Amino acid sequence: MLDDDKKLVILCRIEPGCLGPDGIDHIADFCRYANQELKREESHFIRWLPLPRYDKSLPEIEYSVGNKGLSRTQATAYLKVFNKDLAQFEEQFHDLLALMINQFLSFR
Repeated sequence: MLDDDKKLVILCRIEPGCLGPDGIDHIADFCRYANQELKREESHFIRWLPLPRYDKSLPEIEYSVGNKGLSRTQATAYLKVFNKDLAQFEEQFHDLLALMINQFLSFR
């Protein structure tokens, strides 16, 4: 397992609207829930940071290592070390996000 300062940090901004018309009231709780759930996903080399996406001018996903932002090309190279493809990785994340949203909403 890597030290935290060497892990790929994936900041993922999640739209309140994905939780329905009153999503703005639940997005902070969902992000806390998602943070706990995501700790099980590739935690040996990734640190997830799910946050509400209140500002749509900010990107949905940002990558960094040791507080240094990474371009998509750099993130691709990082993931290749772990035999992961960035596009496939992002697709799997979005599928997982949809599952987490469904689970979260079933608790409400």
